[in-house]
Amino acid sequence: MLIPRSATRVLLLVGLLGGGVGAVVGGPVAAVAVAGYGALAVRAVLRWRVNRSAERTRRRGLDQLCGLAADLRAGLPVPQALEFAAVERDGSGRLRQLTSAAVRLADRTGAPLAELVERIEADARATDRGLAAAAAQAAGARATAWLLAALPIGGIGLGYGIGVNPMAVLLHSTVGGACAVAAVVLQVVGLLWAERLGATPGRPA
Repeated sequence: MLIPRSATRVLLLVGLLGGGVGAVVGGPVAAVAVAGYGALAVRAVLRWRVNRSAERTRRRGLDQLCGLAADLRAGLPVPQALEFAAVERDGSGRLRQLTSAAVRLADRTGAPLAELVERIEADARATDRGLAAAAAQAAGARATAWLLAALPIGGIGLGYGIGVNPMAVLLHSTVGGACAVAAVVLQVVGLLWAERLGATPGRPA
């Protein structure tokens, strides 16, 4: 799932505000760092919210499928199934398509619609279990990427521990500033690439 256009504008705004604050507080190097890390953090929060909403929508669709199958077993007429298929929202588009196809098949051939709906639900839940297992396997790689991205913080803390001021070097010297900017760019690109590699097929991106 792509990040909505409104979220893209939020990221741009966060980057600009972060860059402005960083420039005022610590100069151009701090502006790059604050803008990059701030946009990355806000993006992570936005994606988490989008994914959580999509998961809730899909679970609601599966629960509705389960209730629909029970209603059909109890003898409710097929138009209720048609109404269900029209009520579905984004995030359960595949379920909507399958349910509509099952309704048409049952209408044309007389196939038992309750069994078709139950099979759709069982297949969807089995797919979710497989995707959850794949996401759990990829969680280790994502955690490793974030740990590696946090290592520079430990290096800065170590510098202060041995009695030097690494922030002065990074923010106010040519060589240190170039290293800091390169580090920010490489960290952001590395985290995005690790996220792409660890993405679970079938899940919102």
